Parts: sequence; structure tokens; C-alpha cells
Amino acid sequence: MHVPEPPQPLEKFGRIEARGIDQVPDAERHGTASELFAVWAASNTTYLYILLGGALIGLGLNVWQGFCVVLAGNAFWLLVGLLSISGPASGTPSSIVMRAMFGVLGNRLNVAFTGCAVSIAYEAINLCIAALAGFALLATFGIHPNLPEKLCIVALIAAITLTISVYGHATIVRLSGFLAASLAISVAVLAAYLAPHVNFAYVPHAAPHGGALWAAAMAGVTVIASGPLSWGTAADYARYLPQNTSGLKIIGFTVLGGFIPSILLGGLGVLAGTAVDMADPQNAFGAILPAWFYPIFLLVIITGTTANNVLTAYSSGLSLQSLGIEASRSVTVLFDGFAGVSLAIYALFVSDFIDTLNNILALSVSLLGPSLAIYGLDIFLRGNCYDGAELHDETRKSAFWYWHGFNWVGLAALGAGGTASLLCANTKFFVGPIAKLLDGADVSTLVGPAVAALVYGGTACYNSRHLSGQQNPPFFRTETEKNA
Repeated sequence: MHVPEPPQPLEKFGRIEARGIDQVPDAERHGTASELFAVWAASNTTYLYILLGGALIGLGLNVWQGFCVVLAGNAFWLLVGLLSISGPASGTPSSIVMRAMFGVLGNRLNVAFTGCAVSIAYEAINLCIAALAGFALLATFGIHPNLPEKLCIVALIAAITLTISVYGHATIVRLSGFLAASLAISVAVLAAYLAPHVNFAYVPHAAPHGGALWAAAMAGVTVIASGPLSWGTAADYARYLPQNTSGLKIIGFTVLGGFIPSILLGGLGVLAGTAVDMADPQNAFGAILPAWFYPIFLLVIITGTTANNVLTAYSSGLSLQSLGIEASRSVTVLFDGFAGVSLAIYALFVSDFIDTLNNILALSVSLLGPSLAIYGLDIFLRGNCYDGAELHDETRKSAFWYWHGFNWVGLAALGAGGTASLLCANTKFFVGPIAKLLDGADVSTLVGPAVAALVYGGTACYNSRHLSGQQNPPFFRTETEKNA
């Protein structure tokens, strides 16, 4: 008698992930919270954080002030950890969970800006950094690529990134451990060769004081915070975990996986700013690194930024699906990749990359901070109770249809937070009136999320039933509901 073989799991290393934004059923949940550490560590062992740390010295901060700013900006990893627990609770990605905050249709507006647009921008940033390192790597072998050859390098790096993203979650998880370990060893070697050149007593020639120092420090916090705030998609990588996985462990491994490399690399960037010219760091590092290690250093840049881009492209593909695009995740990832490559080519060959980088980072914080604050507060108010099946109901009968598909409470909070953030922003292309009153201090990173949370939470207290179409969240349940 022939016994049929059991069905193969849909989620497997080396197999293209079949699922997109659809809910992961309990039978397909697997893994442990500890695997999240390698996922986040690999994707955040990226050269971008060294650049951002070095930028703090460029703002006029000394070494110890730079370290403090790196710590303050990366405190937002705690919020990323909180967002991740909504993945196992709902079995869905972040772009679907946020329907609870903004409504089925209203969330498409939120995701279009805070999900798709920002993800594509960060993909372009990482691709630019990897491509510049690729150009420098060829130069070490006496090869100076012309424009067509440079375009081929950009295309090759993008192809590797998108291939891994298309294969999806299981492949990303399996590769993350190896990448995290190899990148950590390489960065340790880099730190060892950099150490003799570091000037811990370094004081910039035009070191700011008083209000100017405050302004420089807050600008630095905004720049550093752009890293963790870009990961509002944390639920995407935890949604395959069993629903009963410890929330504290999920938060802990997510936070540590992102926080540790961000702190170490940001701090390394601060130290590097005292030793090399961070306006042209790839080539400047070549002057202090031994000849045998310099090509490895450039490969580390390419590998780290590619690992970061893999997760970014993966989540962006899910975000495109949540906008209502009827295509598989593998197709939306490719569409997203084309947009990222186009923007990278513009930044590399048409515009000024550093200016483009600074503008993108400043704008992204104004958009992402309020959205993530609302998301985190909603998790707290609901006790992290999300019905994945209900979240996928896009009909008018959905509990998250609200008013014509829009939850104006969430959208009003997002608008208020975004407006407040812009009023407090100080960027190269825009200085808000509040920032001017504060002598240029950019407090958008703090004010935007605070205003969004106050508006959302305050409205919830006034009209708590907007948070659920079926019952009040734990904080606002009536005595009858509590005793039921």
C-alpha cells in the first residue's frame, strides 16, 4: 500500500517563499525568538552606521559627546522590539497589522509613505554605499571602471540583493547567522587597525558651545535615530514564530540584535572621524589599513549593506502587496528593486550622494517617528491582541473598516505628529519655525512621536471603542467585559 509523503513546508531554506502578506497559520509556525538576534545583527552590521557616527564629528561634537548621541539615537531600538511582538500575535506583517490603527484604506496612505517610499529610499542609500565600495575595490586591482562598467556593478549588487529577498524568510534566517559572525570578525579587525590612529582627546576646530552645542547634538540624535526608526517592519521577521513565543524574548533578541551592532559601529564611526577624512572614508581608510586587509574591508562594506538591503527589499515587497497590488511577493520585490536601483543611479551619477543621503534621512524621521509611535501605543492599548484573519478582511463588514475604510483617529494623530516633526526639523532644504526659535536645534525626533502618541492615546481615552470593532482593549474594558 502506497503511503503518500507528507506535504513539504511552504517555508524552507533555498525555496522561494510562497507566502506574502497572507496570515501564517499555526501549523506553519516554527523557530525560536533567539533566531531574531542573528537576523537583526546581520542586517545592521552595515557601513552606513560608521558613516553616521563619523558625521557626528563633522557636526562639531567631540568623541565623548558623539558617544552619548549614538546611545541616545539608538534608544529607539526599544520601540522596534515592541513592534516585533505583533508579528507572532497576528501572523501577519506590519503593513497589515497597522490596518488596526489607520483603517483598511487609510493604512494604504500610511504604508505608501512610511513603508514603500522610505524603504525604496534606504535601498538606494545602501546600494550607493555598496557600489562606491565596489568601485574602490576594483581600483585596488588597478581597474578604474567607466560609466557602463559602474552601472554593471550597481546592477550586479542589486541582483544579489533581490535574489535573496525573493527567496524570502527562511533563506534570510539561515544566512543571517553566517553573515553576522563573519561581519563581526571583520569589523573587529578594522577596529584593531583603527585604534592606534584614534585621538580620544580630539576637539573640532570650531567646537560649538551653549545653544549651538545643543543644536548639533539634537541634529546628531536625529541622524542616528534614522537607523532604528527605519525598521517599523519588525513584525515581518517574527510572524513565523509560534503565537505563544515569549514577548519579552522577542523584544529582547530584536533589541539586542539591532542595538549592539548599531552602537559599536556608530561608536567606531565617531572614533574614525578623529583619524580619517569621513568625507571620502572608503579611500581614507586605505591610508591606515594594511594592503592585505583593505580589499576585505571593502568587501565587508558591500556584504553588510547588501544584508541590510535584503531585509529592506523584503519588507518593501510586502508593503507593495498591502497597497492592493495583486502580484506575488517575489514580483513586488523585483518592482521595488527597480525603483531602488533607479534612485541609486540618480544619487550616484546625477546628484550629490551625501546631500541626497542627508535629505532622505531627515525626511524619513519626520514620517517614521509618528507612525511608529502610534503603532507602539496601539500594541500597548490592545494588549497585543490582533486577529490576523480579521485584519485581512477588506470588506465593509471588517472591524477595521471604520469610516469608509479610514480610521480618522489614527490618520489625525499621524498628521499631527508629522506636522509637529516638520515644524521642529532642521535640514539642508527646510528649517522649521520651532527649530529657528531653538537656535537651530532639531527636536523633531522627540516631538513628532510624542505629539502623535498624545493625540492617538488621548482620543482613545475619549472614545475607546475606535480601537476595536468587537470589544474594548484591556485598558478600556467595562466591568461587564472584564467579568465575561
